[in-house]
Amino acid sequence: MTAVALVPFVTSLLLAAGGGWLGRRLPPAAATRLLTAACLVTALATGFVLSVVAFTLLAPMPVLVAVGHWSTAVVRGHDPLPATAGLLPATAVIGLLAAAARRAVGVGRDLAAAELTCRRLGPAPTGLVIVDDDRADAYTLPGLTGRIVVSTAMLRALPADERRVLLAHEHSHLRHRHHAYTQLADLAAAANPLLRTSAAAVRLAVERWADEDAAATAENRAVAVRTLARAGLARSGTATMPTAALGAVHTDLAHRARALQEPPPTPRPVLAGILAALILVTAAAAVDTSHVTERRFERAQATFAHRR
Repeated sequence: MTAVALVPFVTSLLLAAGGGWLGRRLPPAAATRLLTAACLVTALATGFVLSVVAFTLLAPMPVLVAVGHWSTAVVRGHDPLPATAGLLPATAVIGLLAAAARRAVGVGRDLAAAELTCRRLGPAPTGLVIVDDDRADAYTLPGLTGRIVVSTAMLRALPADERRVLLAHEHSHLRHRHHAYTQLADLAAAANPLLRTSAAAVRLAVERWADEDAAATAENRAVAVRTLARAGLARSGTATMPTAALGAVHTDLAHRARALQEPPPTPRPVLAGILAALILVTAAAAVDTSHVTERRFERAQATFAHRR
């Protein structure tokens, strides 16, 4: 393995340390898109490189040599580790794949349940469904068309201008398909636990994105702050939201209220460019590792054939 193969692991550590910071510094829409892309690329690159390391270490085992017809000396190169050392990364790969598969099944199950709920709620031309419920709550359900679900208790708790802000927030979730970002980031974090910080940052960023969209419809940003505060206080502690749903009053209200008290976020092209470059470098490292490994095994097979 070359030093380039370490890049995805370094990126994982950088995102573990700085994912939350990036999510707060970048404008919400940019943070959502870039961090989701970073999570996906890093998870895939890390898993791929770890698989390559495991296979390369295990390749000198007689049973694999008999199948692959390659020279153990060329495959091993200058690596002093025994073939059995490959069992450790191989076990890690299997464990991470199993975790990612479990998460993927969970996401599929949650989306199917959300779609069934949307169908039970019936047609909604604007996507809004008002349910008669004494428990104050509001959330957005993903699905082929999706639904915004608001209880009558929540509507009664808010004055007209704040109701408009709340609904604008939920419409933003529906319009931009925010659930796709959170689910992809969570899936990446299942495959690489070092990405959990960044996945949490994506979940907060989509709420901030919807907050900013909602604030743009209000007379001023103070109305959006009041909406968060009043809706958060009104929400019933017994209200339950489907697992796949997103809701204005379900994620870090204090931080979001403070952010809305500040001026609207401005673009940060340098920071966004650095994160985009990190994504590209990580992807390039995986591609380079693939090419280097392919050439090594081609030489190993050629050497094996020549010696015969």
